[in-house]
Amino acid sequence: MSTLPSDTNPEDANSHSFWMPGNYQRTVKRTEDAFQACNDIVVCFQERARVERQYAQQLSEWSNKWKPVVDASPLYGSLMKAWQCFLSSADRLASLHASICRSLVSEDGDQVRTWQKDTFHKKLFGGFKESQDTDTGFARAQKPWAKRLKKLDKARRAYHKVSRKEQIARERETHAQGNPDVAIDKQKKIQEERELAQQDADKVRVRYEKVLEEVNRYAPRYMEEMESVFDQSQDEERKRIVFLKQAFLSINKHLDITTNESVRAVYNELHNTLMAIDEQEDLRWWKNTYGPGMPTDWPHFQEWTPAKKAKKGKKDVEKKGTIEKSVMIGGVRVRALYDYVGQETDELSFKAGEEFLKIEDEDDQGWCRGMKDDGGEGLYPANYVEVVV
Repeated sequence: MSTLPSDTNPEDANSHSFWMPGNYQRTVKRTEDAFQACNDIVVCFQERARVERQYAQQLSEWSNKWKPVVDASPLYGSLMKAWQCFLSSADRLASLHASICRSLVSEDGDQVRTWQKDTFHKKLFGGFKESQDTDTGFARAQKPWAKRLKKLDKARRAYHKVSRKEQIARERETHAQGNPDVAIDKQKKIQEERELAQQDADKVRVRYEKVLEEVNRYAPRYMEEMESVFDQSQDEERKRIVFLKQAFLSINKHLDITTNESVRAVYNELHNTLMAIDEQEDLRWWKNTYGPGMPTDWPHFQEWTPAKKAKKGKKDVEKKGTIEKSVMIGGVRVRALYDYVGQETDELSFKAGEEFLKIEDEDDQGWCRGMKDDGGEGLYPANYVEVVV
């Protein structure tokens, strides 16, 4: 409880006290204040929802803008995947912030609105039933007290009035005594007036003390009745505070993405993708795809065959392989090191990590024949696979 400054007039402090007539209105007004606070809370977080929605839209727009640029980038391998992962992470975060927007409006906002409607009951001509009930309770408890205070104030003012008259009479008497200019009869009359003023003051003082005693006797009952109404108001306010605390906690839960498992998954995946950038693997892929590791049909002697025109490249090797190569019995299990998409119908396509059988050894041009588990056969670059140990 705050204390008043030492130089504060006690009467001013007393006039602001809860116990003085009419000062309970500040407590009554809490109902209307709480209703307005609910409106402000809903509007406040509706604006935050718009911020979340706009951020989600901007993330999506940013990702869509850069996807074609990244896909067409000269980067390759794990470095390309890392860059692409930033865009896919943005898409997932955009979805998350869009869901936050929906939660703030459809869950938190509706929750406050529903509670507000159930808690505050508007009257036909304005105000709330809860405010009226509290105001009526305070007014009923304070009415007898206010009447006694009014009576006490009247008695006090009467006493102060006669006290001033008595003081003036005393001063006149003191001035007259020993003054040779004032006749004896005049001094006697002044003395009688002072005595009469003193008697009046004594009577009024007795009346004032009696009224004060009556007020003090009634004070405990007045305090009890006022505190009873106040406690009811406090209980209603407590319920409002408890609800709004839970509402704020719900809003915080939706906004706090630091504890969201989806966000953790997004950034964990992004971190793992970045850590998976492997310069050696990327350089090996470039070497085998565009560098010295590429399969090449080196110049070699080709016998003339009158029946069929010799074909260049691996198809020639394929046909010669039926004569020069023997099929492996059972084959050798191999695993793809890189993705390969066959350029011809007689080539085998596969993904990195995929396993299949090598059924013919590497020829002079670096091609092997393989067979997948589904029975599909075809040629593939020998340096694109490794033997499964």
